[in-house]
Amino acid sequence: MGNRPGVAAERLDVRLVPAAVTSWMVTAAGTVWSVGNALAACGAALIAVSITLRCIAFRWVRVTSLRAIWVGLLAVGVVGAGYGLAIALRADALDRHPITAAFGTTAVVTVTPSESALSLGRNRLMFRATLQRLRDDEVNGRVVVFARVAEFADVMVGQPARFTARITRPTRRDLTVAVLNAVGHPTLGSASAMQRSAHAVRDRFAGIARQVLPADQAAMLPALVLGDTAMVTTQTNRDFRAAGMSHLTAVSGANVTIVCAAVLFSARLLGPRAAVLLAAAALVAFVIVVQPTASVLRAAVMGAIALAGILSARRRQAIPALSATVLVLMATAPHLAVDMGFALSVVATAALVVIAPVWSGRLTARGWHKPLADAVAVAGAAQVVTAPLIAAMSGRVSLVSAVANLAVTAVIAPITILGSAAAVLAIPWPAAAQLLVRFTGPEVWWVLRIARWAASVPAATVPVPKGLPGVVLVGGLTVVVAACWRWRWVRTGLVVVSVLAVACMLAWSLAGLVSPA
Repeated sequence: MGNRPGVAAERLDVRLVPAAVTSWMVTAAGTVWSVGNALAACGAALIAVSITLRCIAFRWVRVTSLRAIWVGLLAVGVVGAGYGLAIALRADALDRHPITAAFGTTAVVTVTPSESALSLGRNRLMFRATLQRLRDDEVNGRVVVFARVAEFADVMVGQPARFTARITRPTRRDLTVAVLNAVGHPTLGSASAMQRSAHAVRDRFAGIARQVLPADQAAMLPALVLGDTAMVTTQTNRDFRAAGMSHLTAVSGANVTIVCAAVLFSARLLGPRAAVLLAAAALVAFVIVVQPTASVLRAAVMGAIALAGILSARRRQAIPALSATVLVLMATAPHLAVDMGFALSVVATAALVVIAPVWSGRLTARGWHKPLADAVAVAGAAQVVTAPLIAAMSGRVSLVSAVANLAVTAVIAPITILGSAAAVLAIPWPAAAQLLVRFTGPEVWWVLRIARWAASVPAATVPVPKGLPGVVLVGGLTVVVAACWRWRWVRTGLVVVSVLAVACMLAWSLAGLVSPA
C-alpha cells in the first residue's frame, strides 16, 4: 500500500519489545505461581538451543533466516533466564521472611509509608508501606496497613510510624510480605526534609484550592494535577469510573510529558542542553511531590530516557524507550508486573505511539482537521487497548468512555500546567498560586460536568465477566471488529450506530431525561 498523505510511514523500532514482554511475563508468572526457577531453566534451554542454531548458521552462512531465529531465541533465553532467576530469589526470600512466623499474632512493628493513605469509608484507611522493624529486629519488605482514620490521619509518606498490629498473611501474591491491622495510636518519627517539603507543598496546594475554588473543584484539582484523591468524594469516584475517566486522577506519562514539554518550551532561550537539564529537574521535583507510585514511576523512567536521548542528540523513539522502561522496572520494582495500573499505563502509552498516529493520519487524509483527528485518534486508541484490562479489573465496560475523554482532552493540558505551576508557587508566592488556581476553575468544572453527565447516561456501563474471561470477551470483540473494519459496510454500520448513540445521549440530556448534575 502506498503512502497516503498524513499517514506516518516511519517504521517503528521494535527490537526491544520481545525482551520487554519476556521480562514482564516471566516476572509476573514467577510472582503469582512461584515458578521462577522453572522459567529460568526454560531460558537456559533456549540459550542452548540458540547456540546450537548459531553453530549451524555459522557453517551455512547464507541461511539468514536461521541466523535471525537464533538471535531472537538467544535474546529471549537470556532475558528469561535472568529475570526468572531474579524473581525466584525474591520469591524464596519472601517465603523465608521472618514475619511469616508472626502470622496470626499481634506485635509491635515500625513501618515507613510509601504512598498516601486511601480512604476506605467507615473511618478506615489503607496505605502501602515499607517494613522497618518487627518488634526490635530490623527487617524489610512491602506491607499493606489498615488503620483507623482518627489514629493515622497525620501519618505522611516517608514518616516512620511505630504501632501495635495484628499480622496476617497477604491475600494477593504481589511480593507483599504481610498485611498489618493497626491497633491503637502510632508513635510517629520524623520524615526526611525532602518528604516534609513535598508534603508541605501538597498540603499548601490543597489549602489554596479550597480557598479559591468551590468544594467539588477544590477536591478534584489536586487529584488531576498531583494524583491526590484524598478529598475526592465517593460519588465523584463512581462518576469517573462509570465515565471511563478514572485514569485522569492517576498521574501518568501524559502528565509528565505535559510538564516537561512546558518547561522545555519556556526554556528554549537558554539552549537545548540547559532546557533539557531544567526539564530533568522539573521531572525529579514533580515525581517527588506526586510520590513515586506505579504509574508515576513508569512515567518518570520513560521521561528520563526521552530526556537522555535529547541530551545525547540521538533520535528519540518511543517504543524502544517504553521497552527499556519495562526492562528497568521489572528488575528494580518487580511487584509492578502484577499491578493493573502499571499495565494500563504501559498499554495506553504503546497505543498512543503505535495506533493513534496511524488513525490520525488516515482521518487527516480524509479531510479531518489535524487537531480534531489527533484528539479522536488518541481517545479511541486508549479506549480500545485498555477496555479488556478494565473489564478484567472492574467487571464492567464503559460505553461512553471515548466520548467523555474526547470531550475533556482540550482542558487537561491547561489544568496540568497551571496546577503544577501553582503547586511550585504555593509556598514562596501564595498570591500567584491563588491566581493560577483560579484560572483552572472553568476547566475543572468542565471535567466534573462531563464525568457526571457521562455517568448518568442510561447504560453508560455494561457488566462483563471479571478476570481472564472478561479480557477474552472484550479483547475478542475488539479483535473481531478490527478484523472486519476493512469492509465498508461494517465501518458504515458502526459509524451509524455511534452517531445514533451520541444523538440519543444529547437528546436525553436536552430533554432533561438525563440529569448532568
